[in-house]
Amino acid sequence: MSRYDPRRSDARLIVYLDVKSPYAYLAKDPTKQLIQDFNISIDWRPLTLNIPSFLGSAKVDDRGEVVESKRTPRQWSSVRYSYMDAKRYARINDIKIYGPRKIWDTRLIHIAFLYVKERFSDQLLPFLDYVYERFWLRDLDVESLEVVHDVLNDLGISAKNFDAYVEGEGGQSHDLLQSELHPAGIFGVPSYLIDDELFFGRENLPYVRWILGGRQGPPPDMAYERFT
Repeated sequence: MSRYDPRRSDARLIVYLDVKSPYAYLAKDPTKQLIQDFNISIDWRPLTLNIPSFLGSAKVDDRGEVVESKRTPRQWSSVRYSYMDAKRYARINDIKIYGPRKIWDTRLIHIAFLYVKERFSDQLLPFLDYVYERFWLRDLDVESLEVVHDVLNDLGISAKNFDAYVEGEGGQSHDLLQSELHPAGIFGVPSYLIDDELFFGRENLPYVRWILGGRQGPPPDMAYERFT
């Protein structure tokens, strides 16, 4: 069974993502740019958020009408602002984001994330690009084993042993990692770990860049342009 230390890696930078997070989606490409700009490796890892535990849950129909809600007015305000904010930043980079019709369970697609990472590492970034784009166009059922098989096949990745991986070492490795994240102080996405220092949120990318660049000059504030 694969074993991940939540805060340690051979890579210079650990990055935690969840496919169902629009903010992680918006951070993905500028984070990828760090590889080229600083000639580093990144240890990409899944963090499977339990959104109903802190923001409640809801479902909408094809017209966007709420058909089921287990949210307080305050939770609705937080969710609506979050998507408004995410869409505003998405427009800057011509990224399309359609709000999901329900709170998705991303455990299965995150086990696929680990499967590709561990067995087809050169395909991990294409996998993340493909999955994020289709999910946020409402074109990917990340809870369907058949659909995840199709994703792997579309990318030329063998799914021959994937089912056994889900039921065995992959599922166990995923669940063990998730159980250890909160005790390790890692709670959201995107999260960045560099020199055992945690940074939460894409707004910290300039500071992460400053560290990777050798801390030259004064540290940046929290603002940034175009996710750089």
